[in-house]
Amino acid sequence: MANLEVKIHNLTFKNPVITASGTFGNGVEFDDFIDVNSLGGIVLKGTTLKHREGNNYPRMAETASGMLNAVGLQNKGAEYFCKHIYPAVLRYDTNVIVNVNGSTIEDYIALAEIINDLEAIPAIELNISCPNVKEGGMAFGTSCPMAEQVTKEVRRVYSKTLIVKLSPNVTNIAEIARAVESNGADAVSLVNTFLGMAIDAEKRVPRLSTVTGGLSGPAIKPIALRMVWQVAQAVKVPVIGMGGIMCASDAIEFLLAGASAVQIGTANFVDPQVSVKVIAGIDDYLQRHNFNSVLDIIGGLQM
Repeated sequence: MANLEVKIHNLTFKNPVITASGTFGNGVEFDDFIDVNSLGGIVLKGTTLKHREGNNYPRMAETASGMLNAVGLQNKGAEYFCKHIYPAVLRYDTNVIVNVNGSTIEDYIALAEIINDLEAIPAIELNISCPNVKEGGMAFGTSCPMAEQVTKEVRRVYSKTLIVKLSPNVTNIAEIARAVESNGADAVSLVNTFLGMAIDAEKRVPRLSTVTGGLSGPAIKPIALRMVWQVAQAVKVPVIGMGGIMCASDAIEFLLAGASAVQIGTANFVDPQVSVKVIAGIDDYLQRHNFNSVLDIIGGLQM
């Protein structure tokens, strides 16, 4: 077996395969299907400071080669997380990462402070695709000044590994990546979902209660791959790539484009064992091509 170990900032991952937030619950939901400890890491379901009911139904819709979701960060809030979810994930021998969300910078700061005190959580993924209520609903991650500000403020109160998750709904994602890097991000993860919509032609109504939602799945992979490649060339911090990864070959493409690790999202709904299959597939690829370590192929795209 090849050496699959990678490092993100000061964290060691036993392999480069991580499950994406919102697609893997809090890990325990997948215990019957895979050994969660075999993964490089898991990103837990998005957490907010206060309880959120999420959006009205319908809030998911299947599309050609993908899916739209408008779940709306349904969760029971930070207090519930600390009392119930945190104790449940303590048994995992892998990197457990919390996806942190907020509607204001103050929300992000308060939640980051709470998570910072949880000893067994070594990192947070700062989701800056959330709407900034004070800025009329514009996502923090679509503006360099806002991305800089929220990253800087969270960095001030959060002492562990800070991963910032980038929105693809921008003109120049490399510019946003450099902005968060210069304000304290230890790594960036990308891409989040693309804004899209679907219509029921027979009923002449939107398929989502919110009209628009986030597109994920194989349909977005070529664009996500391009963005990861661009960002990997623009920043010095590690890049975690995601977007339409359905198999080991997809994951390897992201590694070759410069990602130090990958996240698997929508594919978990199709095959709950996909993450462990991707790990095995990466190992097989390395052995077939006579690579001793996964580090040998990261950024290894031949131009």
